[in-house]
Amino acid sequence: MSPLPDRLQPGSPYPLGATFDGLGVNFAVFSANADGMDLCLFDPQGGKEIARLSLNECTDEVWHGYLPYAKPGLLYGFRAHGRYEPEAGHRFNPNKLLLDPYAKMLHGDIRWNESLHGYRLRSPRKDLSFDKRDSASAMPKAVVTADGFDWTVDTRPNVPWSETVIYEAHVKGMTRLLEDVPRRERGTYGALAHPTVIDHLKRIGVTTLELLPIHAFAQDQRLQEAGLANYWGYNTLGFFAPERRYMAGGSGDELRIAIRRLHAAGIEVILDVVYNHTAEGSELGPTLSFRGLDNATYYRLVQDQPRYCVNDTGTGNTLDLSHPRVIQMVADSLRYWAQSYHVDGFRFDLGVTLGRDGNNGFDPRSGFFDVLRQDPVLSQLKLISEPWDIGPGGYQLGNHPAGFAEWNDKFRDVTRSYWNGAPGTRPEFANRIAGSADLFDRRARRPWASVNFVSAHDGFTLADLVSYNDKHNEANNEDNRDGHSNNHSRNWGAEGPTDDPAIIEQRDRVARSMLTTLFASLGTPMLLGGDEFGRTQHGNNNAYCQDNELSWFDWDHLRSDRGQALSDFVRRLTAVRQQYPLLRASHFLHGEEEIAPGMLDIDWFDERGEHLTEEDWHNAEGRALLMRRVRRREDGVLEVVSMLMNGSDDALTFNLPAPSRERRLVIDSADPTAPERVIEDTVEVQAHAVVLIVGTEKQDGTDPDGGE
Repeated sequence: MSPLPDRLQPGSPYPLGATFDGLGVNFAVFSANADGMDLCLFDPQGGKEIARLSLNECTDEVWHGYLPYAKPGLLYGFRAHGRYEPEAGHRFNPNKLLLDPYAKMLHGDIRWNESLHGYRLRSPRKDLSFDKRDSASAMPKAVVTADGFDWTVDTRPNVPWSETVIYEAHVKGMTRLLEDVPRRERGTYGALAHPTVIDHLKRIGVTTLELLPIHAFAQDQRLQEAGLANYWGYNTLGFFAPERRYMAGGSGDELRIAIRRLHAAGIEVILDVVYNHTAEGSELGPTLSFRGLDNATYYRLVQDQPRYCVNDTGTGNTLDLSHPRVIQMVADSLRYWAQSYHVDGFRFDLGVTLGRDGNNGFDPRSGFFDVLRQDPVLSQLKLISEPWDIGPGGYQLGNHPAGFAEWNDKFRDVTRSYWNGAPGTRPEFANRIAGSADLFDRRARRPWASVNFVSAHDGFTLADLVSYNDKHNEANNEDNRDGHSNNHSRNWGAEGPTDDPAIIEQRDRVARSMLTTLFASLGTPMLLGGDEFGRTQHGNNNAYCQDNELSWFDWDHLRSDRGQALSDFVRRLTAVRQQYPLLRASHFLHGEEEIAPGMLDIDWFDERGEHLTEEDWHNAEGRALLMRRVRRREDGVLEVVSMLMNGSDDALTFNLPAPSRERRLVIDSADPTAPERVIEDTVEVQAHAVVLIVGTEKQDGTDPDGGE
C-alpha cells in the first residue's frame, strides 16, 4: 500500500463494512450514539497499530471514509468516542479496539486479559468505573477481503421440503478422525466434501446437511482456563466471518468449494446461526465490538435500568431485533451467506428471541420475520427456528409465521417416552407422528413445518439414549450439574456399555423403533450425525465444551457389524420414505376425508383392529397403536400405509382393520434384515417394535401387480 494519507476521503455510508473497489477501500460503520469514530490500521501481523484515521463523515448515523490504494488483506479495527454512562446505557471507551460487525474475515484470537473490559475489573464500582488500558494487543483484527469466487456453474439442489432429510453435524467433529481424509484437511471445511463423506450421506439418503455454528466465535475465558473449549460455537464474535479454526489454509474459498461440491452431489447446506446474542456477555462482560460501538442500540436493556442487559437468552445479553439497524445487520449477514457462500438455508438458535418486539414479547409479525419473508433472496431459502428461549412467554412451538419450519421438541420427548414404555403417552404420540396438526395446521402451513427429531447436538445421542438412565457430564467440570436431567432415556438393564447380548439386542431394537418413527412420521426428519452408526458420547448430554474424541465421530463404529447394520437400516428407511409419498404427505390429514368406502385419509386402531374409543385414548396403560394412511394415486389406485406400533414389554398380534388392503411388510424394527414379504390379516409385532406395511389396490379389489 502507498504511504498512508493524513486523512480519509469522505467515502460512502453504503455498504456497511470494508468494501474494496479495485482502487481502495470504503469503510462504513453504524453508531447512533457515538460522538466520533476512528479507523485503526495494523501491520500484517496485527501486533502494531500503524495508523489512526478519523471517520469524519457521518450520514444517517453511519460513520464512513475512503482509503485510497488500500487492498484486501489490510488489518483494521475501530475506536468509538462518546459518553461512558452505564446508567444511561452508553459504554463508549476509545481505549478499546472494536471489531467491525461486518468483518468478512478475522485475524488472530482473543487473548483474555483485563484490558478487554471497558471498566476496571477489580474496582469496587464495577462497570461504573472506567478503564484506560488499550485493548488492541488482546484483540483479533478485521481483515479487508474481496470475493471473487465463480458460482456461475453452481446449481442449488432446491430439495422440496416434503422430500427433505436433514443431517445435523459439526464441521470439525464429523471428519476429525476420518482416516480417508488427508491429515491436514481433517476437521476442516474442505473435508465436508470429501468423496467418503458425500458417498456416506448419499448412501443413507441425506438431502440436507445442517452445520453447527460456523460464524467466527469466541473461546470463552472460563472454558480455556479449565482446559476445555467452546466446541459447539454458540458464542458469535462476527456474523459475516467464517470460523478460521475450520480452515486448512486460511481462505473462505475452502468453504465455498465444499458447498459447491455438495451441491453437485445434490446435497443442500444449512447453517445453524446465532443472532440472539453475542460473545460480549452481560453488562459485566468484555467490550469487543457491539458494546463499544453502540451498546444502547445493539442490546436490549432493562427498561428504566439501562445499565443492565436483558437476558432472555441465558448468555448475559440479548440483541435488540426490534431496532431497524440491528435487523439490517442480521438480514445483511444472512444475505451475504446466501449469496457469497450459496448456503441453502438457516436454523435460528433461540428463534423466539429474534421475534421479540422490544419489551412486548414474541410476535410472529415482528420486523425480523417480515424482513425475511419479503426478502427476494432469503424468502426462497429453508428457514428453521428453534421456537423457544428463556424469556417471558418463551415457548412458542407452532406459533411462527408461514414459511418457517420449527424444531419440534414435543415429537422428541413423546417418541422417546413411548418407546421406553412410559404410560399415558398414546394420544400425544399419535398427534406427533401425524404431523402435529394441532400445532402447525394454520395459515396454510404444511406438515414439513414440524422438524421432527429424536436426538440433536444438545442432549444424548441415540446410542446413549438407550444406554443411560442418567447424564454423565463429569468431564465438563461442573459436578454433573449441567445438561438436562429429564432425558426420557432408559438403559434397559445396565448403565452404559455392556456385553450382555440380551440388553444389546433390546437397545438396538428400541433405537431402530425410534428411527422408524422418525422417518415414517409426517414432518421433516432430522437425524443427528453419527446416530446412523451408533455414535456415543458415553452419557454426556451437554458436550458443548468437549472438542475431543468424546464428541468427534468415531468412524470405526460404522465399520463394525452393529454400526454397519444400523447404517443399512437407516438407508432402508430413507428409501422407503422416498418411495411412498404417504410417509411424507405434503398436506395435513385429519381423518375427515373418505378416500374409499370405509377408508379415511388417516385412521387409528388398536391391536384388535378396532377403532380406539375415547376411553381407549385415555387408557394410560394402552401402548399399542396402528396408524393407517390412505391416498388415491393419479391412476386411481389406492395406496395404503400402516404403522403398527407396540410400546409394551410383550409381543402383540395385530389384526389389520377391515377392509384390509395392506399387502407387504417392508420394515420391522425387531428384524432389520428381513426382506419384504406378503402378509395376511394378522401380524405379530415384537415388544418395543414397529412394523411398517404398505400396499396398493385397485378400486375393484384386485392387486394392480396381478395378485388377488
